[in-house]
Amino acid sequence: MSTKRNPYGALLDRISPPEGLLLLILSTLIGASTGFAAVFFIHLIALIQNRSYGAVQFLFPHLGLWSYVVVPVAGALLVGPLIAWFAREAKGHGVPEVMQALVLRGGRIRPRVALAKILASALCIGTGGSAGREGPIVQVGSALGSALGQLLHLSDDRIKNLVACGAAAGIAATFNAPIAGVAFAVEVLMSGLQVRMFGNVVISAVSASIVSQMFLGDRPAFTVPTYILHSPITLLFYLLLGLVAAVVGVMFIRMLAWFEDIFDDWKFPLALKPAVGALLLGLLGFFYLHLPGIGFTDVTAFQLGMPLIENIPHVYGSGFTFIEQALHGSVDFWLLAMLIVLKPLATSFTLGSGNSGGVFAPALFTGAMLGGAMGFLFAAWQPEIAGPAGAYALVGMAAVFAACARAPLTAMLIVFEMSNDYSLILPLMVAAVTASYLAQALFPESIYTIKLTRRGIHFSQGRDMDIMQGVQIGEVMNEAPITINKQQTLAELYQQFQETNLLGFPVLDEQGKLWGIVTLQDMEKSLSQSAVNLRGLHVEDVAVRDPITVYSDEAIWSAIQKMAPRDLARLPVVSRDGSGTLLGLISRSDILRAYDVGIVRKQRGQLLEQQTSLRREKFNGFIEFRLRAGDHAVGRVLKELTLPPSVNVISVERDGIIIIPRGSTDFKDGDIITLFGSKDDLAGTKENFIE
Repeated sequence: MSTKRNPYGALLDRISPPEGLLLLILSTLIGASTGFAAVFFIHLIALIQNRSYGAVQFLFPHLGLWSYVVVPVAGALLVGPLIAWFAREAKGHGVPEVMQALVLRGGRIRPRVALAKILASALCIGTGGSAGREGPIVQVGSALGSALGQLLHLSDDRIKNLVACGAAAGIAATFNAPIAGVAFAVEVLMSGLQVRMFGNVVISAVSASIVSQMFLGDRPAFTVPTYILHSPITLLFYLLLGLVAAVVGVMFIRMLAWFEDIFDDWKFPLALKPAVGALLLGLLGFFYLHLPGIGFTDVTAFQLGMPLIENIPHVYGSGFTFIEQALHGSVDFWLLAMLIVLKPLATSFTLGSGNSGGVFAPALFTGAMLGGAMGFLFAAWQPEIAGPAGAYALVGMAAVFAACARAPLTAMLIVFEMSNDYSLILPLMVAAVTASYLAQALFPESIYTIKLTRRGIHFSQGRDMDIMQGVQIGEVMNEAPITINKQQTLAELYQQFQETNLLGFPVLDEQGKLWGIVTLQDMEKSLSQSAVNLRGLHVEDVAVRDPITVYSDEAIWSAIQKMAPRDLARLPVVSRDGSGTLLGLISRSDILRAYDVGIVRKQRGQLLEQQTSLRREKFNGFIEFRLRAGDHAVGRVLKELTLPPSVNVISVERDGIIIIPRGSTDFKDGDIITLFGSKDDLAGTKENFIE
């Protein structure tokens, strides 16, 4: 049965626009659409926050400060069913779902995720949820890019590029930071981007920034005093800040992951879990408002305070207004110190329970609190060298985010663009890189990858390592590589390079065993040495002897690890018997092909598992028993026994050794038999063995 051809794909085939022009148009469209979505999202959060708290305090004035408990719970009761019944990808902070789609599903994201994420996150943040708005917009922009790519039936690589465009546009529109948006797409999502795709991401980020500036204004997110580096010695203080930020970042990651595990393992309706987290958040906010000198003691004092949209506990929402106070150095030390722990705790209550929002802003908030607190300590210790506490708050934002996301470049650029202050670029670089590297040493997973690791998906350089472990080198290697003998002349080697257009060959000795490897680079290095008599040189004079090798039964990941330190392009594959027999050659292109093979294999396995798990659990099962002297099967062979078609003998364990049975397999006293088959027939089959 034929399927109807996609009309948009057919139209694209008829027009056949140039590749560059098509991607330029699509990236611009995605950027502008994401920009409009970001503007709508930001205004929606403000509307919900204003109306929700205003309505509750107007209708139920007797609640007093308890309204800060009621409103987050009410918002979560709306978010929970939306996520559970409409789009579960909208749960949490969104970026891990985008990474998973990029690596495992060719960038394919369901279009409904965009709508669900905007509504769920706006309700969460607007009613006080401790989360940021950048994660949702990244997921929304990525979903828009994926949907457009799928609509036009583009290739997986093109769809991934459009997903990266949407992610960059989300960061650019939310923070008015187009450069940081591009860095985020490259550093966090793609782990490296081809030059021809880089331009599309830039165009998308610029388009989103233009749209957001039209509606939200062209100004940095924070108004920050001009800070300067007082002395080169001050960099030591920023280095220390980076070290402490790494510890705080790891604390944030582990705390959020712990709460996610607790709520995921809890046998409770998914639609109601966010409300439980919101209740914990509300109680934390209520407690916070009763701290001396922190908040409002009654509703009247609240109504006389700042505009309602900003007048919530500091542990609620994104906290940008309070971040700006910390950047000005106008926050008490003890309050800064408390919020280093309370803000990650509030975020863990919110996102760990399954509510919807981002972790970008909470990480920046925590970093500002840490930097401000340490700035006070440094200023008290060395007032002439340290400088103002606000400068450390600014640098702390980048350091803690770098520690959480393992993205120092993005961290530096986002803080630079949000503050529009270049004078602290050296402290930013020192603290962000230090925090990122130390956090990596302390805890290998970032705040974005730890969620996927718990699902059994392990990433490195944008690839799923489980897939790279599941394909052997022998499956994709070149089994008949072109070789050259070590006694051949350089002229013959040069001719071989010209005729084959290859860049390297395994070198064999007189017995046909692997002796070394030679590359075009090795030959060019010899030719550049004018003092050498090239006529008398042979391949053995320029080749690398005893090269790094791999075995055919090793996983592809083993070859990647051996290639990485010196950026090798190819490795000889040899036999395990130590004879030096060359079995093949594995190159980078073979590794890319292996990854595609692994993805198909994993997806096929997941599909088969889904199709058979229900049937297996309902109808089939295993049974294991030990044979004793005198049992019916002892002394007989398998083919002599009468077994129903629905039951198979899986294995026979004898003296600790597993035997895969055949028709001629005999049974002995003490054998452990394992049967698999229909649950209805297993018990009766066992009687055929032990009667």
